[in-house]
Amino acid sequence: MLFKEIPGHQDIKEKLIQTVRDSRISHAQLFLGPEGSGKFALALAYAQYINCKAPQPDDSCGVCPSCIKYRQLAHPDLHFMYPVNTTKEIKKKPKSLDFIKAWREFVLESDYFPVLNAWYEKIGIENKQGLIQTEDAREVMRILSFKSYESEYKIMIIWMAEKFHHTVAPRFLKILEEPPDKTLFLLIAEAQDKMISTIISRTQIVKIPRLDDQNLFEILINKTGSTEKEVRDAVAVANGNYVVAHRFLSEVDTNDVNMNLFRDWMRLCYKKEIINIEKFVSEIAGKRREELKSFFLFALRVVRSEMLIHYQNEALVRSSKEEEEFLYKLSPYMNAANIRQFAEAFDKAYYYIERNANPSITFMDLSLKAIRLLKLKPAEKVG
Repeated sequence: MLFKEIPGHQDIKEKLIQTVRDSRISHAQLFLGPEGSGKFALALAYAQYINCKAPQPDDSCGVCPSCIKYRQLAHPDLHFMYPVNTTKEIKKKPKSLDFIKAWREFVLESDYFPVLNAWYEKIGIENKQGLIQTEDAREVMRILSFKSYESEYKIMIIWMAEKFHHTVAPRFLKILEEPPDKTLFLLIAEAQDKMISTIISRTQIVKIPRLDDQNLFEILINKTGSTEKEVRDAVAVANGNYVVAHRFLSEVDTNDVNMNLFRDWMRLCYKKEIINIEKFVSEIAGKRREELKSFFLFALRVVRSEMLIHYQNEALVRSSKEEEEFLYKLSPYMNAANIRQFAEAFDKAYYYIERNANPSITFMDLSLKAIRLLKLKPAEKVG
């Protein structure tokens, strides 16, 4: 991964490069930022620059043997840890190394912007939560006890460091306090409040903000075959999240479908057309789980936008032009009396669908609740 391939964050890139040029590389660094901000890509580009055989003033050379191996995520002195769990193939004591082939594929498929739920689906852990397991702590000790193979530094990239199993964190803390010589730990996390404070205190934090709209627009225009209008719509929706923008562009038709489905559903609920609601529920319940999750993510985005409109923060609404027109038509019916309850209902529905709840029951229950909520005026409350 080259720095120049990562959109935006020029000041952060320059600071990282300068630490190498000044020989002031901290042995433990925490790349902290929201989903889609490029924190993993920056950590990987940094690691590649550190071990590049012919580093340039502003980037790795990209052609030396070390850079080529980094491009393939297969350098012998580059190691990874990430959340895993048991699967049909790995039935006990899972560790990161068991999933390394899938991990390399996943990172490349995600264009170096990995997302946690997509990783869980990739390795097939079903409804279990991934963790950085106890076996990984033992594996780290084993791997780092060896000398580096061909580079000055051994580098361990720990993705989603907030997912440490409670038994792993104390062991890892000891490694951070007494690191092997020429060993570098790059932790990557999204939720600082979910990490153990003693681990955070022993790292140098590198804060990665969201991408600005111009950088996001430029990278999407260069990397996708989308039109300028499609890209502008994606940027408007994404709020600096490359993953959301990329997903929006890959699901342009799906976004339109979700908007039409949501509009039709709300109309049926407002008119209390129970027979037609039952038909709607029967049809939508036949969709795949990922399609249903996408629908509820759209519904949650609608609710967030309606909140901003009602609290007079329209400038913060992130939507395409078509969605914006739809939102203003809907706003008289999603108001201060019901909007928070809609948000809670859609959030719970997403949670249930993600865990394989019955879609028909979920949608019918939501429809009956929506019938009541849509009739509320701002001064009223749900009975």
